[in-house]
Amino acid sequence: MDTTLLAEKIQIERKQFFFDLKENPRGRFLRITEDVGGRRDSIIIPATGLEQVKVILEGIIRANEEQQALTQPLST
Repeated sequence: MDTTLLAEKIQIERKQFFFDLKENPRGRFLRITEDVGGRRDSIIIPATGLEQVKVILEGIIRANEEQQALTQPLST
């Protein structure tokens, strides 16, 4: 049986994302679920890998911001 430690939900465009930090006898984990029109897909990340995921996401966010800055028209 899983115990929910923290649950968050966000809506981005037409998708909903659920972030559930859970714990069971095997350990702690993050379940990320995407819901699009009733169709759900999930991934599970063991808590031991959360820091690595954070580092990767921070790099992706930086790269996205840099690309946005390069593609924005210059104001005159």
